[in-house]
Amino acid sequence: MTGTTTSSAAGTVRRGYIDPRALMRIGSLELRARVVVEGFWNGLHRSPYHGFSAEFTEYRPYSSGDDPRYVDWRVLARSDRVYIKKFEDETNLRCHLLVDRSRSMDYGSAGITKADYGTTLAATLAQFLHKQGDAVGLMTFDERVREYLPARARSTHLRQLFLALDKPAEGKTTDLVAPLEHMLALVRKRGLLVLVSDFLAPLDRLESSLTTLATCGHEILVFHLVDPSEASLSFDAPLLFEDLETARTLFVDPEVARVGYRERFAAHTEAVRRLCERQGIGHHRLATDEPLELALFAFLKTRQQRHKSVRGARAGGGRRP
Repeated sequence: MTGTTTSSAAGTVRRGYIDPRALMRIGSLELRARVVVEGFWNGLHRSPYHGFSAEFTEYRPYSSGDDPRYVDWRVLARSDRVYIKKFEDETNLRCHLLVDRSRSMDYGSAGITKADYGTTLAATLAQFLHKQGDAVGLMTFDERVREYLPARARSTHLRQLFLALDKPAEGKTTDLVAPLEHMLALVRKRGLLVLVSDFLAPLDRLESSLTTLATCGHEILVFHLVDPSEASLSFDAPLLFEDLETARTLFVDPEVARVGYRERFAAHTEAVRRLCERQGIGHHRLATDEPLELALFAFLKTRQQRHKSVRGARAGGGRRP
């Protein structure tokens, strides 16, 4: 735990977060998710983001104890009556979490693998959405789809989702297109798709699949996971490296390879970001040493921006929200 400040997708926020290494020492995935979400909610209720998931529906008369921030002052000026904008939480959101369980996700340089970080992130998002009454589904994948749970809002379903995330990985390589094609075939109703991966795979067919899903009305959000040493090649001595997906070994002197490696790695991650940008997809790069609360802030910020754009489009069309 720290007392400094940090800059995140939600702006500068007060640090009081759990160190990911301490979090991963909690054996239960469900408990890890609950700890993060409960801490996040406590902070959120003291922040300007409280009520982010609400969408305006109608008015009602002011009652003692109502938050004056939601008084409609224009109605008051016209009618001399105090009305509150009534809000209704988005309990009909359907979200599917698509989680990469390929062998490359097993890498971790500081006691945290990308796989542990990714499954904890997915569990945290599931817990967060469940607390809001939203329906959450899951798809895990490597070179093929391994597990699929349709989006539901029941508590028993949430426990099944945690159990599925906790299963050991079985595959080796990564196919980012297969899960997207499966989602297109399985999920007819529009919803939110959250893709959690290190994206260490060819990107040539990925954009086409994302475009098709977006065209069908799905909202897509990407969490791009990166191990700190993986991005910097910050090793001091020559080492024998093994590709976790192909088992190929390669002797590398980091001093010689570092500059070229960093350039290629940065180019690949930038290609993922630009691909998402072209499709209007929310993209958040997360290092595995960053607190998971920052992922929730990023999620919240993206959803908040989405609501504003939808309301703006409705208002521009002359329709009441």
